[in-house]
Amino acid sequence: MNAVEVQAHARKLYEVYGAKALAEAAQMVRQFEQRGDKHVADDWRRIENALQQLRGPHVS
Repeated sequence: MNAVEVQAHARKLYEVYGAKALAEAAQMVRQFEQRGDKHVADDWRRIENALQQLRGPHVS
């Protein structure tokens, strides 16, 4: 999956799940790791990172 696709998936996931999108992406990483599908798990990790960037810095 290229960088443009990762960003598009992250934006779509955020539109659907809102603040829960990051948790959803993390769950997908775990699911694919458990199945032994490292390539897809890596793609979901990249989507998870893109979601973190969409959220911006954590402000306390």
